[in-house]
Formats: sequence, C-alpha cells, structure tokens
Amino acid sequence: MLKKIYHLGYAVENVEKASEFYRVHFGAETVEPETVEDQGIKATMFHVGESMIELVEPTRPDSPVGKFIAKRGEGFHHVAFEVEDIERSLAELKESGVELIDETPRIGAGGARMAFVHPKEAFGVLTELVELRGKGE
Repeated sequence: MLKKIYHLGYAVENVEKASEFYRVHFGAETVEPETVEDQGIKATMFHVGESMIELVEPTRPDSPVGKFIAKRGEGFHHVAFEVEDIERSLAELKESGVELIDETPRIGAGGARMAFVHPKEAFGVLTELVELRGKGE
C-alpha cells in the first residue's frame, strides 16, 4: 500500500521564518507558501532527496495545527505516505477497523488528494495518506 515517505510535516508558528532557517542553514529552496482554508493552514515544502519537508503554520488558533502548537509547541506534526489508490487504501484501513480522521479524500496543499489516519491508531503519530495520480507525478 505505501509507496514511499512523501513528506514529514513540521508545525511552525511562522512559515516564512522557518523557511528562512532551512534556506540559510541547509540550502533548502521552499516553494511559495500556499493557504489551505479548510485546514486552517499556510504551508510550504522543500525537497530532501526523494521526499519533502512540509512546514505548516496555523492561520487560526482553532485549526488542528493551531491546537497542536498551543498544546505541544512547534515541532514534528505528521508523516505523509504516498499511496497508489487513496480510496482503496482508506477502504482497506476502515474494513480492518482502523479509525480514520478522513473517510474520503480531500484536497491538500499542492492540490494532492489526501486523508488522515487517527494518531491513536498509528502509535501516536498523525499519519497522512497522499495520492498524486493525475498530477503528472
């Protein structure tokens, strides 16, 4: 089911400041930040080999990332795995009794189709599934 680690998500208070840190100290080139209104985030990414790092800033305190930062502070937020067929992956997980945050995919940053698995099911790690089919990747 899992093709590769697509990205690791870091919750940050300021995407521009975090982007600057990775640019100056690691030579990372981030993409232009994108706001995803329904998730209440502003996000940007940069490549590390075949995977990426996603920096996510809350756009409102009641968003999931806003609540995460209020409770735990900045830091590692989620792991995203690329899957071939997100609907099939979600159906298989649901059929096997795994609690999902999203039972159907939604559109995330960069236009990718994505869905989250509840962290209590993945040993405390918020897990995102991402399908890139139709994006030319």
